[in-house]
Amino acid sequence: MPLPFLTADRAFDASAEDIALPFDDHDSWRRPYRPGPWRVAAGAGLLLLASFVLFAGMIIAFAGALPGTIVCLGVALAIIICALRLLRMGAWVSRHGVRRVGFLSTTTVPWNRVTAIRTVQQPVRWLGFPRTVQGQALVLVRQGNAPMEPLLTDNNADFLSRGEAFDRAADTLEAWGDEYRRV
Repeated sequence: MPLPFLTADRAFDASAEDIALPFDDHDSWRRPYRPGPWRVAAGAGLLLLASFVLFAGMIIAFAGALPGTIVCLGVALAIIICALRLLRMGAWVSRHGVRRVGFLSTTTVPWNRVTAIRTVQQPVRWLGFPRTVQGQALVLVRQGNAPMEPLLTDNNADFLSRGEAFDRAADTLEAWGDEYRRV
């Protein structure tokens, strides 16, 4: 079963520095970077936990306790949904705007409401935990200066210890912004 949200895109080539927007279809939403090892490891850990819960549900079903089986299936389904949502988190772009997908919420900003996208030095959350460290963040400035969480940080689950990947993703998102804010 292909999971298209795990790869940036088949057309993405890190060596193609001269192509700012390397995607053929600019109308579909896509994440212009690959998910990091921390995010993938967390998703894989949750899916492993879900498999153990499903195995426990099967044992309970063979024992003849239907209510326990239903509870195990519900818990496993909730864990699988959490794993998939965790893997979808990040910044997504299209011709229509930029979208920041969080675990519980999604914020979409059309390009005509974006004033600037820039990289700044600021305290950022380490792996999404409340603890902050000094780092880089890609922030989106909307019309009216409405506050918004950073699109990317160099200490989140996608870019922790991968500074070059953060720079490439930030440059790509800035290129999308430069291209479509003019239109």
